[in-house]
Parts: sequence; C-alpha cells; structure tokens
Amino acid sequence: MPEVFLASRNAKKLAEMQRILAEQIPGIVVLGLDDVAHYEEPVEDQPTFEGNALLKARAAVRETGLPSIADDSGLCVDALNQMPGVLSARWSGLPKSDERNNELLLAQLADVPEERRGAHFACAVALCLPGGETHVVHGRMDGRIIREVRGAGGFGYDVVFVADEHAAENLTSAELDPVEKDRISHRGKALRALAPVVAQALTG
Repeated sequence: MPEVFLASRNAKKLAEMQRILAEQIPGIVVLGLDDVAHYEEPVEDQPTFEGNALLKARAAVRETGLPSIADDSGLCVDALNQMPGVLSARWSGLPKSDERNNELLLAQLADVPEERRGAHFACAVALCLPGGETHVVHGRMDGRIIREVRGAGGFGYDVVFVADEHAAENLTSAELDPVEKDRISHRGKALRALAPVVAQALTG
C-alpha cells in the first residue's frame, strides 16, 4: 500500500489527512511521528506558514526517506492585526494548550464589537519527495470569533470560530460533521489541492 508521512503527532490531523487523501489514493497509509524512528524536529522559527511547513517537510523527508507532508496553519484575527498567526499554537505560552489559547483569545477580544470580530484560518501544506521535488499549496477559511467556547469536535481554535458558510446556523467548526469541516476548512482545501500531486508522486 502507498505510504506518505505527515510530520505530526496530532491524531485528528492524521485522520483528516487520511480521509482527504483516500479520496484520490484508495488504500493510502498516512504515517505520523509516532510511527517512525524518533528524530529531532526542527524549531518552527520561520515568519510565515509556508516557511514553517517547508522546514518541517524537508526535515521529515531527510529523516524518514518517505514522501513527506507538513503543514503550518493558524488563526488570523482582524482586531489583533492578523495575530496570533504563526504563533497560534503557542499564543498563551508553553507548554502548548488549546484551552489556555482560547481563554486568552476570548479575553483579548472581550470588548471588541461583533462587526470587528472577523478572522480567518490560513494554512500552508508542503510536500517534499525523496528526489528533492517540493510542492506547496495554500488554503483559507473566513469567518468570525464568537464569545464562548462551543463544540466537541475539531481542535485548536475550532471551538470559538464560526465559518462564513455556517454563519446562518451559528455553528462553530467544532460543531460540524468532519466531512463538512473537511469541505470548507483551510486545511481541507489545501489537502485537496495537494492530493493529486501526492497521487502522481506515489503511483507514477
């Protein structure tokens, strides 16, 4: 079976990638960091999502020898000058905590009126192949930040984000069916754009 490596330990990200790539490549196996020999992961010190994604994908293909995918994504909030951006995962400091990040974000936006609570998720996904070939794709999901945490699905800031496509129902990304979230999400869009490239690379 064809294998691809995703430089992540996030079980939900791995499952998300498996679902989307399987549409193009039936039987594909997506391996994560816990499935390969341990290696020192690079520090995500680049100023852009693309830079961090490439950094991780290049390290992954070098260490595993497998076609390697890495993503960097984050939440860009209009009222915070597009922050937290590349700092999204560690917005409230280390160790990383989704709960603390969401608490801090809601506190920072507590006095911001509804019309200024616009935000978007941005994503860059990089594919690095053993022969040196590299591809990068981007995705974006627009919406707004609500005032409380809602939903049990998703991860990260999904519990406080309502996408434009679901503004009428006022459903957060964490309240969406996984298939629907894949359809509209920044990462879903990027992975669907990348899937044919991965299929070509794995099947020739």
